[in-house]
Amino acid sequence: MPFLRGHARAEGRALFDILSGFVQTQALTALVELRLLHRLAEGPATASALVLSAQMPADRLAVLMQAGAALKLVRHRAGLWHLTPRGAAFLAVPGLEAMVRHDSVLYRDLSDPAAFFRGQTDPELARFWPYVFGALSQSDPALAARYSSLMSDSQGLVAADTLRMVDLKGVSRLMDVGGGTGAFLRAVRAKYPALALTLFDLPEVLAGVDTGAAAGITGLTLHPGSFRSDALPVGADAISLVRVLYDHPDSLVATLLASVHDALPPGGRVIISEPMSGGARPDPQTDIYFAIYTMAMRTGRTRSVAEISQALAKAGFSVSPPRPAPRPFITSVIEARRPAT
Repeated sequence: MPFLRGHARAEGRALFDILSGFVQTQALTALVELRLLHRLAEGPATASALVLSAQMPADRLAVLMQAGAALKLVRHRAGLWHLTPRGAAFLAVPGLEAMVRHDSVLYRDLSDPAAFFRGQTDPELARFWPYVFGALSQSDPALAARYSSLMSDSQGLVAADTLRMVDLKGVSRLMDVGGGTGAFLRAVRAKYPALALTLFDLPEVLAGVDTGAAAGITGLTLHPGSFRSDALPVGADAISLVRVLYDHPDSLVATLLASVHDALPPGGRVIISEPMSGGARPDPQTDIYFAIYTMAMRTGRTRSVAEISQALAKAGFSVSPPRPAPRPFITSVIEARRPAT
C-alpha cells in the first residue's frame, strides 16, 4: 500500500536506531577513552596524527571516526578531522564525560538482560554507590570523594533547570538535604545572595565542602547527619531534595518526607528535583535510562509525578501543580507545602 510506505520506512529506521543504540554508546565511549574528542578540541588533525595520539591501527581509527561523524560529534573536511558543535558541547557539559566513563559498570550489569530483569544478578552498580545502602561511613573515604565529585560535576545543569522552575523569593532559609558538597546551594547563592543556606549530609561528604569566598558559598551552615536515622534540623522554611528520592526505596522515601514535614514550619515548602518517569506517557530518557539505572542500584526507583505527589500527600503536604520541565532528562520539579493549619 503506497501511502503506508513512508510510515513503514520511518518505523524501520526507528527500530534500527533502537537495535544499534548499544553500539552507538560504545563508539562514544571509545572516543572518550581514547581522548580523540579532546585531541580535536585542540584543533583540526589529520588521520595520521590521530593514529599516533590514540595508538591504534589506521583502519580501525577510520571506522571509529566515521562512527563519530555519524553521531555528529566530528566531521572530515579538506583532509582534516574537526570537532563539531555537538562534540564541543559534549566536552563542555560538566559531568557528562564522567557519566560516559562510569556507564561501563551499567553495561556490564546488563550483559545478561533477561537475568537482570528477573533479579537473578548481583549488579556491580550497587557497589559503585555504597552511600545508597547507608554504608558510606564504613567505606574508604575515596568512595565518598568519588560520589561527591560525580554528583557535583553533573549538578550544574540540574541546578540551573531547577531554579528556572522554582521561585525562592520570600524564603528566609533553604536547607538542602543530601546535597553533597553544595553544588546546588552554590547556584542558589549566586541567584539569591541574601538567602540563608543550610546543607545536611553525611559527615564524610561534608568534610569535602569548601565554604570559603572562592567557592562562592560563604555563610553556609553545615549540619552533618543521616536522614536514615537522624531528625532533620528545624529552622528552614524551605527544604530541597535534589536527586535524592530516586536513590531510595518507598519505605525510606516515606520516612524522609515525614521528617521533612516535621522539620518545616506551617506554610513551609519542600522542593523535589530529579528525573521522573513519564507515567502514563512513557519518556524514552527517564523510563529507559534512569529507570533501569536505579533498578541496577537495587535501592531506589524512578517515580512519576503522580507517585511522588501521592507520597507527599500521604506525608501531609499540599502539592502544587507541577510546572512543565524544559529538559525532563535533566530534571523535573515538584513543590509542596506543609499546610498552614
